[in-house]
Amino acid sequence: MSRLGDFNRATARAFGTARQLSSRERQRIVSEMIQVRGLMPLLMKRRNKQKWTREDKAQLVEHMRRLSALSPYLMVLVMPGGLLALPALAWWLDRRRLRDRAPQAGA
Repeated sequence: MSRLGDFNRATARAFGTARQLSSRERQRIVSEMIQVRGLMPLLMKRRNKQKWTREDKAQLVEHMRRLSALSPYLMVLVMPGGLLALPALAWWLDRRRLRDRAPQAGA
């Protein structure tokens, strides 16, 4: 029985560590993107049901190239087909999503 308890504790610790890592990396990406002036509003266009123009897409590519020098795991975004991941990245970084999930005070 103690082996099962040890396994459960180890699993819980591993998931907790993975969640902390994900949260830390999300915060790091957000802070890097905020440093690139104008990228967050550009990414949020799709989230706000607006279309990206050709100029917007060119700016996104330029920003992603600049960010790839700062963060190697963002390199996937500048690879062929990487632009398809931008809406998912915008959703993942959207702080409103986290705020909407938080319990309302007094509710």
